[in-house]
Amino acid sequence: MTQLPLTDAAAAARLADLAAEIARHNALYHTDDAPEISDADYDALIRENAALEAAFPHLVRADSPSLKVGAAPAGHLAKVEHARPMMSLDNAFSDDEVAEFVARVRRFLLLGDGEPVMLEAEPKIDGLSCSLRYEGGRLVQAATRGDGQVGEDVTANVRTINDIPQTLAGAAPDVFEVRGEVYMARADFAALNARLLAEAGDPAKARQFANPRNAAAGSLRQKDPGVTAARPLRFVAHGWGEASALPGDTQTAVMAAIEAWGFPKALHRACVDTLDGIVAHYRAIEAARADLPFDIDGVVYKVDRLDWQRRLGQVARAPRWAVARKFPAERAQTTLRAIDIQVGRTGKLTPVARLEPVTVGGVVVTNATLHNADEIARLGVHPGDRVVVQRAGDVIPQIVENLSRDEARAGWPFPQTCPECGSAAEREPGEVDYRCSGGLICPAQRVERLRHFASRHAFDIEGLGLTHIEAFFRDGLIAAPADIFRITRDQLLSRERWAEVSARNLIAAIDERRSVPLDRFLFALGIRHVGEVTARDLARRWRSARALGGVIRHALHVQRATTPALGETEDKHLVRVARALAALFETEGVGPEVALAIVDFAAEPHNREAVFDLLRQVAPQDVVHETIASEVSGKTVVFTGRLETMSRDEAKAQAGRLGAKVADSVSKKTDLVVAGADAGSKLRKAADLGVAVIDEAGWAQIVAGAGA
Repeated sequence: MTQLPLTDAAAAARLADLAAEIARHNALYHTDDAPEISDADYDALIRENAALEAAFPHLVRADSPSLKVGAAPAGHLAKVEHARPMMSLDNAFSDDEVAEFVARVRRFLLLGDGEPVMLEAEPKIDGLSCSLRYEGGRLVQAATRGDGQVGEDVTANVRTINDIPQTLAGAAPDVFEVRGEVYMARADFAALNARLLAEAGDPAKARQFANPRNAAAGSLRQKDPGVTAARPLRFVAHGWGEASALPGDTQTAVMAAIEAWGFPKALHRACVDTLDGIVAHYRAIEAARADLPFDIDGVVYKVDRLDWQRRLGQVARAPRWAVARKFPAERAQTTLRAIDIQVGRTGKLTPVARLEPVTVGGVVVTNATLHNADEIARLGVHPGDRVVVQRAGDVIPQIVENLSRDEARAGWPFPQTCPECGSAAEREPGEVDYRCSGGLICPAQRVERLRHFASRHAFDIEGLGLTHIEAFFRDGLIAAPADIFRITRDQLLSRERWAEVSARNLIAAIDERRSVPLDRFLFALGIRHVGEVTARDLARRWRSARALGGVIRHALHVQRATTPALGETEDKHLVRVARALAALFETEGVGPEVALAIVDFAAEPHNREAVFDLLRQVAPQDVVHETIASEVSGKTVVFTGRLETMSRDEAKAQAGRLGAKVADSVSKKTDLVVAGADAGSKLRKAADLGVAVIDEAGWAQIVAGAGA
């Protein structure tokens, strides 16, 4: 991969790795119910990503974790598109961060210091998010959160949960979606594991759930509702989605109505309107945490007034009117047995700590990620060391301290070769990770690339999981993505443990995916830095594989034809080429780093051959553009001057909802300038360029006309 100068490259590389790593952990947690890192470790990744984006705003990626919620749903249940997205929550880890949340609300709404901000506070139950749709007071559909846009249909399973009424008591709106958490109480969890152990007879063969959250998730997402009915699941409401009418004008009033309709009353829900009250309530919940009948991992604060919630709106993945104050991690001591190296799809070498089993907060843990060579050096760990591990929630911990550290000894020798293929392991300037240089010759990468290609987020080939891919690759049946579509029924039937039905089902599943949306096709290729969001942006911008291919071919020509100017350094030349390539793509979120990654991928002959071979087997679907009913849809808007009725942030959020792009400066590409009081140089430049200018009242008319 061509590298940008060190001034930005280190940040860009780390942002790319964070995007990939966080996406993987989202899928493990939300889709597979099999998380591999602790809540604290995950939160640390999110905070690192946010800090880098704040320091390098021009490097914010289109597939940034700050723009995403959860993970796509699994394949064994029907998919449900949410009428209103199911958002995630931003986190706070200190009293000061909660205070800053309140201050941000005040700034956004232009509130005076003396005007109280009432917050509704409630425990953050550690369960599985679920949306319950009622029409005419009757339950008609239930869905998991999934990726926030599309979840899984669990209606039949939800009907077996006693806490969830089939019919709402009293008068309810024609349409109302109750949202909350499906969870398992601690006592019920212990009883379930004891029952499973007794039923198995042999303890070695018993299936035991690691914690109540996994037990709840696994029980709710069963194919057979009878299994769910036999599991002691509970439900607590914490909000709502689509509603034809609201039974109140505050969060508190609506939640009281929901409970009056037949839902269990939430414990420890309260309203606070001072920072002292916020802190006191958090401390009280923290103190009562161990005695609660269910697991919680923090306290959620929500602006109580619904009119303020509507004005505050949301960012890409979370509402501006709510924040989750997380609890600190739990800790324990254990021994580091070994450090293993795992090779990922992109060749990244990730060290994994193998631990002497230790119970932390009621969960036995044996593994932890060590992230990279720098983290190992920082901790100074060696196999045999006594270490402190921590966990927050229900998953594998992180090592936070080495109790056996000896400054005199040499550091643990990080491998300089790939453990899978023996190729050199290299760390490029500005990067923190070592990567195998073997590329497609590395068995780990080839298998992982094929697994990625067939995964839920890519081609989503049902029944073609990692076990089959490994076996097919080992036996020479597949080596590249196109080979998957050349598998025959006879080949499968000639293999052990393959019968007529299983062979027919897999061939049918493969044939069903010969036509996939263009964004899935692009994501499946495994191009570095091209995640789901970037692939979706590229697909929406260019609409067809043919059009995008033409842009890439032109970009390749520009890259090869652009020579350094006289006296131009290599770094400056690279920046110039990168910017030129990004301009050719003309796609929001595709900056120089992404553009270079796409062009470098296409420049490799073996990659082009693999793509051309694949296109002989599949046909990506063209994208049909969605239109937004707004005067400013697709236009570039600049706000200048002091706005009287709303903050600048609120105005920008409105423009985004109307499909407009907000710019900070006026140029020939600007379509509209909204001028508030005391507008200065931007207003003058708009006049010079002949750009249309309206006042704040004119903007309000546009917003009202669009129904936003």
